[in-house]
Amino acid sequence: MRTNVYFVRHAHSEYTPDELGRPLSKRGIQEAERVTEELLKQENISVVLSSPYKRAIETVAGIAGALGTEVIPIDGFRERLLSVQPVTDFSAAIKKVWEDHTFSLEGGESNKDAQKRGVDALIHVLDTYSGENIAVGTHGNIMVLIMNHFNNDYGFEFWNNLDMPDIFKLTFDGLKLAGVQRLWNRDWQSIDLRKNGQLE
Repeated sequence: MRTNVYFVRHAHSEYTPDELGRPLSKRGIQEAERVTEELLKQENISVVLSSPYKRAIETVAGIAGALGTEVIPIDGFRERLLSVQPVTDFSAAIKKVWEDHTFSLEGGESNKDAQKRGVDALIHVLDTYSGENIAVGTHGNIMVLIMNHFNNDYGFEFWNNLDMPDIFKLTFDGLKLAGVQRLWNRDWQSIDLRKNGQLE
C-alpha cells in the first residue's frame, strides 16, 4: 500500500531567538495561503502533522482548517539544534556538520542524531497512517536529513538550494521510498534561505 508524505518546509518568518514560538511574517502568511491552495487543489490530503514550532504549524494550519481537522504536533519533525549558543560563522558551522555525520557543536545535534530522530518519527507516521496522504509542516535541515537517510544524493547542496516554503512529495511502498516529487514552484516568490545567520 502506498503512502504519500508531503514535507512542507515552513514559510518565511522574522527571526527571533524563540525557536518554539517564532511566528510567520506577513510575507510568510501569504506564502502559507499558497501552500494551502496548492496542496488542496492538487492532492487529496487526509492528515496534517507538524513540527511543534509555531512557524511550521502556521504553514500547514490552513490545510487542516479546510479539512475540518487539527494539526497534530510531532516532536521528531522539529528543526535540528545546531548549537545551544549562537554561532559566529553560520555557513562554516552548517557545512561542518554536513561534512562529518557524527560532529556536533556544543549542546547541538549531529547529523546522525538529528537524522535518527526524524526518521524514527517518519517510520511511526508511516505505520500509523498507512495508505494516507499526509502533510507535514517541518524545516529545511531536518527534512533533508530524513530524505538523506533514503538517498544520500540529498545532502548539503540540496539543502542549500531549497526554497522557503518548499514542498516535496515522498511516496512510500511500506517503508521503502518509491519516489520524490517537488511540488513548489520557484517562480512563485523570491526567497532568503537564512535569516540573521540562523537556521530557518
